[in-house]
Amino acid sequence: MNAASTRETSVAVGANPFSRWAVLALVLIGSALFLALLWMIGTGTGFGSTNDGQAHADGRGLNGYAAMADYLERRGHPVIRARNAGQLDQPGLLVLTPPAGADGEAIEKIVSKRRYAGPTLVILPKWMAFPSGSEQKDAKPGWVNLQGMQPLEWRGFLDDVTVVQGDVDANGKPAHWRGLGGEGTLPGGKYLQSGQGDALVPLVREQDGRTLAAFMDDGGSYPALEEEALGVVRSEPEDEDRYPLVLVFEPDLVDNWGMADRRSAQLVDALLAASELEPEGRVTFDLTMNGFGRAQNLLTMAFTPPFLAATLCLLLAGLVLGWRAFLRFGPPLATERAIAFGKRALVANSAGLVLRSRRLHLIGAPYDDRARDRLIQALALPRSLAPDQAEAAIDRALASRRVEAEPFSAIAARLRHARKSHDLVKAARDLHALERMLTR
Repeated sequence: MNAASTRETSVAVGANPFSRWAVLALVLIGSALFLALLWMIGTGTGFGSTNDGQAHADGRGLNGYAAMADYLERRGHPVIRARNAGQLDQPGLLVLTPPAGADGEAIEKIVSKRRYAGPTLVILPKWMAFPSGSEQKDAKPGWVNLQGMQPLEWRGFLDDVTVVQGDVDANGKPAHWRGLGGEGTLPGGKYLQSGQGDALVPLVREQDGRTLAAFMDDGGSYPALEEEALGVVRSEPEDEDRYPLVLVFEPDLVDNWGMADRRSAQLVDALLAASELEPEGRVTFDLTMNGFGRAQNLLTMAFTPPFLAATLCLLLAGLVLGWRAFLRFGPPLATERAIAFGKRALVANSAGLVLRSRRLHLIGAPYDDRARDRLIQALALPRSLAPDQAEAAIDRALASRRVEAEPFSAIAARLRHARKSHDLVKAARDLHALERMLTR
């Protein structure tokens, strides 16, 4: 083993192994990753894709409504994909896309709760969809294969309305729809879904008269639904504050498959106008009934208004504290003691306390007593003497040394009766000088 192989680098005790910039980078990156994790947990982002091939606003298959949501966003409508039940009560249009196996009573509860908050558009499911197999070339995530219609029965929701599933037409002609000032052809040429009910007012019909979309004539006053345009006779309105409930029985009118036709996009605008949605009004697509509901918790609320403001203030405070710690980075400096060592510091602190308390006149008598005790000990006088006897003995000792000197008893009396700081200091100095003269 040679000397070069045993060479070691010496590091001073207390030196920092990392530079302050390296520590700053580690802290910032770690804090950013931690905040991102909290945000993902609170919002549910990154924990599985909602593009699962089902019929909802995030579905990108033929049966989904992602194209409709994207179209409305491009038209200037704020589009919300609600994953919390509390978001379903907000003003604006609520679009419900429940699956075939949904609870009808739960749908009725949501619809009834918001009849005075805003219009509701319910799009009924139709297709049995299966994910595209790996053998299908160029298939993208969320794409599906449609394998016929799915039976639908929502007990507890509009039980007086019947959903009819059947073929498009006996003569094999494609389904042609007409209504709300427009017309077009459905993309599918085999199956058709329609609705029947006494309270239904048709908005869109198939060429043979079957109702593809309608609204419920439940006693509300709906100015956007003119009788002249619909060609029907409505009952007298009973509640002018109630918002309309629109039902789309044939989902191919507005799903991704149907939205490939621009006439379907025009129909979407007409349906929103019939629902009395204001221009650039808010549109909320429900995802809770499609299995993407998220319970409200403190972490979720921290990243949603109005609590987001408090979260940002907390983060700003943490940033300020971190910056202060970064500026102090390095070995701590030795700080001075609040109370220094030594008699001089003790006297200075005691004097400062007495001065702040404004009780200077109380220290004259104790100072006199201490001076008298020291002189009794220095002159070898009996300790049993009374204060006046001790002062008389000190006066005699002083007179034997210097006749013209002011007696100790006189100076002591002047010190005890002093009230002003000037008089107190002068008497104390005179007493100190007398004590030095007798103890030399």
